[in-house]
Order: sequence, then C-alpha cells, then structure tokens
Amino acid sequence: MRAGGISRDTLQHAAAEIAQAIDAAFDQLLPLPADARLRLYEAMRHATIGGGKRMRPLLVYATGNLFNVSFDSLVRVGLAVECIHVYSLVHDDLPAMDDDDLRRGKATVHKAFDEATAILTGDCLHDLAFEVLVDPLTYADPFVRCDLVRALAVSSGPSGMAGGQMMDLEASKSGFDIQSVTRLQQLKTGALIGFCVEAGAILGRVPPEGRGSLRGYAHDIGLAFQIADDLLDVEGNAELAGKAVGKDAAAGKETFVSLLGVERAREQASMLVDQAKAHLRSYGAEADLLRAIADYVVERDR
Repeated sequence: MRAGGISRDTLQHAAAEIAQAIDAAFDQLLPLPADARLRLYEAMRHATIGGGKRMRPLLVYATGNLFNVSFDSLVRVGLAVECIHVYSLVHDDLPAMDDDDLRRGKATVHKAFDEATAILTGDCLHDLAFEVLVDPLTYADPFVRCDLVRALAVSSGPSGMAGGQMMDLEASKSGFDIQSVTRLQQLKTGALIGFCVEAGAILGRVPPEGRGSLRGYAHDIGLAFQIADDLLDVEGNAELAGKAVGKDAAAGKETFVSLLGVERAREQASMLVDQAKAHLRSYGAEADLLRAIADYVVERDR
C-alpha cells in the first residue's frame, strides 16, 4: 500500500525515526536534578517522553528536507514545536479547561502529579521551546533563529493556538456556525501546523513570498486534521486514541461533524487533503513525504 508516492512502511519509518530523535532530545534536555525541582522534572518527562504521533516534528522534517536542511537542525526545531504542543495539552487537560484524565495512553499530568505541578510543567515547556530555538546549535544564523522565534510566538499566542483555545472554551456557551468553528480550528490546531511547515522553509532560507504553496498545504491539512479528530471523537476507540472520546458532544460543542454530519465531514476532509497535495505540484518526489502525511491525516485511527 502506498501513500503520497511512498510506501506506508517508508512513512512509518520516517515517523519512527523522528519520534525516537525527539524522545532522545527530551531525555537529554530534562535530566533529573538532585534538588527540590525533582517532581517538576519528573512531570515534564512524563508529559514529553513516549507516546504521541509526533506529527508536528515530522512536518518540520518533511518540509526541511525539500531544502536540504540538516537533520540536527530539523530535530531541534521539531523539539521546540513539540514543547509548545505538549505544554498546550498539559494545560488543556486541567480541570479548569477540558478536565481530562487520560492523554497519550497514560494519566494526564495533573492526575499523575497534581494541578500546581501541571501548571508549572506547561509553563516550563513553553519556555524551553524558545530556549531551544535561540540556541546557536539549532541554526548558526541569528536572523534565521529570530524568524523562527517570532513565527512560533505568533502561532502559539492569542493570534494562534491560545486564541483558538479561548474560542473553544466559549464554544460550549454559544452556538458556533461553520465559519466560527473553522476559524477556531484554524487558530487552535492549524496555526501550529502552519508553523511546522513554515519553519522548514525558514531554515531553508526561502523568502516569505516563496512560501505560498507551503502555506496553502499547511492550511488544508490543518483543517483536515481537525475534521479527522472530530470524526474520531464520534467514531473512535478511546484505547486506540489514548484519550477520552465523545467529549465534544457531551460538552455541547459544535464541531465539523455536528454541523456537517459524518459523511459530509469525511468528504470535506478528503477534499482538503486533495487540495493540500495540489499545492505541492511544483515539487517532485522530494515532497512525497509531505503528500504521505496529508493522506495519513485522514486515515489515522488515533
């Protein structure tokens, strides 16, 4: 079976290689201290090491490969974006937000430790993301590092992921239409995915005006990814997903599935994947991993 011009095994091998590299980087970044911070570091390691799809670092890697960026640079930027992603999960799982007990097949941080430790864990992972990006080990050129910092800050702040999470909290209080749900997900999920693709181009020194097709690709797979998540919340298996399912309906939140229905939502996700791959038509086989990721977005079971 093939996806995006490469075999499924090749996609899985690339994903496994990146996941292993990210776990190793977190292990090196978070040694356990012999002082009163031990519990905090244990919680950070609990949140970051093992589990998760590592799709965002994989997107950084796949895009950077278009421009022959070094593996080490791509892993470090992938590590930074994973810090942001995991911090957002730790905070989203708190009782004040989504109040979840299970994440990536294990207890959420506030359940495994406590709420105060979970808050600090998220805070520290947020800070670590930028500590990694500004390090010359990530990239020698300080202007490139500055561009990365700015892009990640914008995509994770009020004009990106955090703003989308605020909209998500409001979604259960008032009925959102399809335009509002789309905007919510473009911020909550799509902005960080957009950074991953943009980061590979920044590392490849592609000027902003040359990134249009990659931005289009990221926009479409970001929405397709969220529709697939909504479908999994309705039809998925909690054991496979590694988290609770059926929560959106229980919370009274409007989603792509509640507004479009299961079949139309699935059709929309497939159309978005086709559009995403069409944005890559100017690239050859070097973009096959990006095409395969687009297919995986809607075919996954977790």
